[in-house]
Amino acid sequence: MIRAPVTPQMLLWARERVGLALGDTPVKKFKKLPQWEAGEIQPTLKQLEDFARAVHVPVGYFFLDEPPEEEIPIPDFRTVAGQPVMRPSPDLLDTIYACQERQSWYREFALATQEPELNFIGSAQVFMQPEQIAERIRGMLGFDFSAIGKCSNPDELLRLLTNQAEDAGVLVMGSGIVTNNTHRPLDIREFRGFALADSLAPLVFINRKDSKKGQVFTLAHELAHLWLGASALSNVSSESRPEIIGQRREEIWCNKVTAELLVPLSRLEENLQKDEALPDTLNRLSKIFKVSNLVILRRLRDARSLDLQRFETAWEEELKHLKTFTKPESSGGNFHRTTLSRLGYRFAQALVVSTLEGQTLYRDAFRMLGVSGVETFKSLARKLEVA
Repeated sequence: MIRAPVTPQMLLWARERVGLALGDTPVKKFKKLPQWEAGEIQPTLKQLEDFARAVHVPVGYFFLDEPPEEEIPIPDFRTVAGQPVMRPSPDLLDTIYACQERQSWYREFALATQEPELNFIGSAQVFMQPEQIAERIRGMLGFDFSAIGKCSNPDELLRLLTNQAEDAGVLVMGSGIVTNNTHRPLDIREFRGFALADSLAPLVFINRKDSKKGQVFTLAHELAHLWLGASALSNVSSESRPEIIGQRREEIWCNKVTAELLVPLSRLEENLQKDEALPDTLNRLSKIFKVSNLVILRRLRDARSLDLQRFETAWEEELKHLKTFTKPESSGGNFHRTTLSRLGYRFAQALVVSTLEGQTLYRDAFRMLGVSGVETFKSLARKLEVA
């Protein structure tokens, strides 16, 4: 029996890295893990491989002398109570890596098919007026108020904004799990979304564990980052205060662009009614704009329809109200719908076409699509109307 020459320190690091105690699933099945971590005995190579899969760590890491410094490969704009978030989870890192692989593939595809560079990527700077940039985004996407008015609910608004962003050249992806692993749910407390800027393959990822209204806000926020031409990881949501002490200047600016994009101040003012009770105003305007009451509150404050005291009181009451019933929304169990939500129509279609034409290996396509067989692949191709 061959024992793996690993140190207790690396085994302990791997378990704590995923936030698991000794008795937690999935590590509780390793009965001798306490002895491994105490240095009393070493695991066999097969046991080490099984343990590595359970804690989502490459086997090679265990043979290092000390734990590696794992850094997020894109700028991290997340804060909690104004302080930076220090340690990324394996789920977050693996999600970013998967999206970077897809982006890299699509960039090569775009070069091969001579797609034009997108001149709106990096066309804005933080000293520009948020209202001006929101208007540019609205014009580029065709995201006007009449289109919003035709959406009956936030789900339709999310689909509209997603489709318009993809039509403009942005890869919009999202999931509530790591790749297609249902045992690895993403945590909205860790991140809401991120943007990977590129002039040929700009990408936005949305954490689907969030509500539909939250996802709309995240998509709009990450689009603002693309207009800055800056990759970024964010945990800003519609529940975030207009300005948070310690928050990066870019995040504050992107929030302002997002608010103006989703709820133009001029449109808000047109829809205000004199002497209307605040709860009635929030209910009515949230239905018109298909955004959360918190976004409406923020815009009412911007419009100077609320003084600071009323705003603070209403904001705290709304947060308490949300905690009583808010739960993650699901995209459902339909394979095609889930896959296209996870990867985006633009990327999925390009990858399937490239594979059918022999430019991409089926093995690589299966991995990036998250499918495991030819028939499933062909079914997706038919859904995309490319086979």
